[in-house]
Amino acid sequence: MRLSTLLFLGSVVLLSGCTVGRFFVYNFADTRDHRKFPFRSLSASSQPYRYAVAKVERGPVNATVGDKEVAFDTFLEDHATVAFLIIHRDTIKYERYFKGYDTAQVHTSFSMAKSVMSMLVGCAIADGFIGNVQQPVTDFVPELKKNGFDAVTLEHVLQMTSGLDFSESYVDPFGTAARFYYGRRMYRYMERMKLARAPGERFEYVSGNSQLLGLILERALRAKGDQRTLTRYLQDRLWTPLGMEYPSSWSIDRKEGGIEKTFCCINAPARDFAKLGSLYMHEGAWRGQRLMPSEWVAQSTMVDTSNGSAAYYRYQWWLPSQEGDFMAQGILGQFVYVNPAREIVIVRLGKKYGGVGWPTVFRSLAKLYEQ
Repeated sequence: MRLSTLLFLGSVVLLSGCTVGRFFVYNFADTRDHRKFPFRSLSASSQPYRYAVAKVERGPVNATVGDKEVAFDTFLEDHATVAFLIIHRDTIKYERYFKGYDTAQVHTSFSMAKSVMSMLVGCAIADGFIGNVQQPVTDFVPELKKNGFDAVTLEHVLQMTSGLDFSESYVDPFGTAARFYYGRRMYRYMERMKLARAPGERFEYVSGNSQLLGLILERALRAKGDQRTLTRYLQDRLWTPLGMEYPSSWSIDRKEGGIEKTFCCINAPARDFAKLGSLYMHEGAWRGQRLMPSEWVAQSTMVDTSNGSAAYYRYQWWLPSQEGDFMAQGILGQFVYVNPAREIVIVRLGKKYGGVGWPTVFRSLAKLYEQ
């Protein structure tokens, strides 16, 4: 083997041991990223819930691309989609998979995990681990007092109005987003968090807020003597009761003593992601069981522009309109869209965003089910 080749391979090995190195080795986010990181397992339920499947498919036939009509299946495949589901009144009306994906294929959530964190915060308040959203962050993470976080509340963090100093760039290997995604010292990174401005001034979407929610929840559990990991808490409170069908996982920053990547990395198949949306569509109730307070579901998806908040974002959920619909969203075009008025849940998973205004597509599709 040539010396230059040996030197190159050696540099790759050395680089892969650090955050910047892993950025260059793995490059940008990919749908198979769940294979790159250590994880904690989410088990399939012993009593899985399976959506009914319509005997006669009722889905979109065509889509307009430019000035041409194309088959909707072709539209999806041409725009980097790997899974697409439309669920109306808890029945699958349309389901497609592309590029070798199928019903059991695990897919990385990316930032859809943020919405799951919002759900878990609601559960923790209902369970008495957290008092309310007005509690200061420093009640749970007192070491942040030295960094000026006394005035930052849990609601500021949920709303992305905390004023956190965090670079959300996905192309900078030296930025905080890369450090959080590829790094192995998440606790240390969070202890060093700083503020760029006073809380409540303005909305700014940064993943550091969602990772801080994970630390807050972990500390809230520990304060009450509960030693469950965040994965175990998710399993107990939502995953098992929802009847998830397939083995899944939550990526962590390091194998021993790590913490879940709560801003990005729950890994599951499309149908199981859909159940998270269905739970919210049913206002926190599922198969006769109250899993979450209906008040939290309403509070976490309503339009609010107070205290620097954005009308299109609420408690880690995106609001594509002011008509009551909402969605979880990930960077490569992962979506769980919920339209309660039309009893619709749509899941789109992709290898890329695909150059499509997906929220507009979802809202148009929902109108097909008005009757």
